[in-house]
Parts: sequence; structure tokens; C-alpha cells
Amino acid sequence: MKKTFLKLTAAMLLAGTASTAFASDCKVAVGLVMELTGPAGEYGQAGAKSVEMAFRDINDAGGVLGCDLVADTRDSQSASNVAVDAATQLVQVKKVPVVIGGIISSISIPILTSVTAPAKIVQISPASSSPTLTTLGREGKTNGIFFRTITSDALQGVAAAKYAIDSGFKKLAIIQVNNDFGVNMVAEFSRAYKALGGTIVSVTPYNEKQSSYASEVTAAMRGEPDGLYLVSTPVDGATIARTWISQGGVQKFLLNDGMNSPDFIESVGAEYLNEAHGTSSGTNPTPSTEYFTKNYKDFSGIEPSNPAADRSYDAGAIAGLAIAIAGSQDPAKIKDAISKVVDPSGTPIYAGKEEFAKALKLIGEGKPIKYEGVIGPVTFDQYGDITGPFRLWKIKDGKVETTGEMTTDQVNELRKKIN
Repeated sequence: MKKTFLKLTAAMLLAGTASTAFASDCKVAVGLVMELTGPAGEYGQAGAKSVEMAFRDINDAGGVLGCDLVADTRDSQSASNVAVDAATQLVQVKKVPVVIGGIISSISIPILTSVTAPAKIVQISPASSSPTLTTLGREGKTNGIFFRTITSDALQGVAAAKYAIDSGFKKLAIIQVNNDFGVNMVAEFSRAYKALGGTIVSVTPYNEKQSSYASEVTAAMRGEPDGLYLVSTPVDGATIARTWISQGGVQKFLLNDGMNSPDFIESVGAEYLNEAHGTSSGTNPTPSTEYFTKNYKDFSGIEPSNPAADRSYDAGAIAGLAIAIAGSQDPAKIKDAISKVVDPSGTPIYAGKEEFAKALKLIGEGKPIKYEGVIGPVTFDQYGDITGPFRLWKIKDGKVETTGEMTTDQVNELRKKIN
């Protein structure tokens, strides 16, 4: 009898150990398709680290579904065909319930149309701003599964046009990346800029990853512009800016969101960029902003001001909290839970372990939450878009300084006047 009892006790202990091991090994994988290399590599590296930080904070707070969130990260190489292949593997083979990415629109759009929308898998982009994404939603081609934590270029182009006029740019040359993002940004900007009295002397598209952009720069200089509007990414943008400067172009630049990059500034040379202005999707600072700014570099080794860093943390946090609210890895339930993460009637929740612990407790009690993230409080419309302010900035002595802000209401009012 004693031997039987000892055997039973040992078996129970082993079962307990196995149970504990199983619990600690339990993972909920979320797919990440990020531009870790290629022209947008700086964005993707920062974005991936931000999502990992958000997942770490949620895991430290207790995790979701009794498990740890983990990122299954794939490099799109800033190439759409690579991105589609990576997303296909994540969705069809790894069976992830959510895909975060891409960073740039020319990556996010083919992932959406070829992979996530047909499979009805939630996709969250931290930084893809093309109006095409709204159009796809409006046309019913996204199955309602797409969300993004950045404002559309349909609004940002107007903000950039007003800032250009206010900054003294009366006659601009434009060099743009020849993809969906570049084409749409320039179209929105040009319409508003001309309506406000500006003159565009040339529009020169370029293809990515060229070793030289001398011919594009030569073409753009015709017409004696008083500045260059450069719609690009940090790597190619730096090459174009250096060529522009070496060919005697006026050292006065208007830059798109994402070009307020330390790598871009260092590569071009801070001394050439003291008349460089730009716009980006802005923030309404919250305690989350303060938390992220204070802790991100220690976690990642990357400056918190890096393009896409702040809103990628929010993308990760929203995905994780949505899984917790859904109570499962069912993509349909997660899709419905996204709006509940930012419920206007909910208790405000901010970034970090303690705040996420509070959020998970409220979710467990069936109570609503309102995540107010690093970029500020947001809500999603029926197409997965957010609204928010636009940051106006200038590079001075190698540092990006905020010079002002345009609210969404101000932009919309301006759009009414110029339409």
C-alpha cells in the first residue's frame, strides 16, 4: 500500500511538472512581415523591435490565453514578391491569426490583396499610409480585416502642401519613389500645393535600389526650383539628396514622413540639411508616449524617434490585447475585438507591464478598455483608418525639431477650401 502511494505521489508530481512545462512552453504566435533589409530596412528594424517590446510587456503582465505572445518575424527585403511569399507561409503553414506589416504601402498592399484578405486574417500595418488601402476597404476588397496605426496620405499630402507654402517653398521640383506610396503622396500634395499658389516645375519618378540617380536629379533641376520635395526612403533618399547637392541643387528640402531619420541625416550630412522641412503622422502625447520614449532605446538599441517605432509598438499592443479580448485565436473574433481595444467608453489603459496587467484584469472581468497608445488615443473607422494630427518638423544641427502641428480638423477644413 505504501509503495502504491509513493508511486501515485511520484506520478502526480511528474504530471504537475509536465503541466508546468507545458504552460511555460505555451505560445501564441503573431506573424510579422517587416522590411528588415532593403531601402526601408531602417523602418522595419525599428518596427520589429517595437512589436517585440509590446509583446514582452504584455507577457510580463500575464500573457494572453494563458500563453506568451511571440513574434514570428519574416524579412520582406522591401520587395513585394518576397513579402507575399513570407505572408503566405505565415498564414497557410504557421496558421497565425494576425499579421503585422508591412511597413511601407508597396509591401502591405500585395500582402492584403494576395494573402490576408482572401484568408480573412487580421492585418495591421504600423506605417502604410497609401490612400489605396482606404479605397480597397471602400470597395469591399479587404473583408474588413485591415487596420493601420498611421493616417492616410490623402490627409498628409494636404498638410505637407500647407507647410511648404508657409515655409517659403514657392517653386518646387519633385523626385518621388515610383510606387503606390510615392504616386499617391505626390498626387495629393500637388493638387493642394497648386491650389495654395505653389508651382511645380518638374515631377521625376525613380525606381528603387539604383546605384545612381544622376539622370533623375538632372531632370528635376530643370526650371530652377527653389527647393526639392523628396518623397523617398532613407537609403535611396540619401543617395538622391547627395547627388542633388553635388550637382549644385539648392539646399532646401521638403521631406515626407519617414525621412526624419538619423541614418538619412548622417548619410547626407547635417550641414546640408539645415533648411530641410517635413511632415509626418503626429501624436497626441499620453503616458504611453512617455513610457515608450524612456524605455525603447534600452530595449532595442534604436532611438525612439526612429520612423515607425512608436506606431509599431501600438500595432503590437492592439494585436495582443485584441487576442485577449477575443479569448481565442479565431481571426474573426480578433477582427471584432480590435475596436474593443480602443472602446471610447472603456477604462483608459497605457503602455507598459503594469498598465497591461490592469487591462488583462478588466478584460477578464468583462469590462471595456480604451488603449491610449504611444501615438495617442485612436479609433478605427469602417475601413481600418485612424485620424490624428500631423507633425510639422525641421532638421537643425542634425536633430529633428518639431515646429508645429496641424490637426485633422484643420486639414479637413483646408481640403474643403481647395476642392
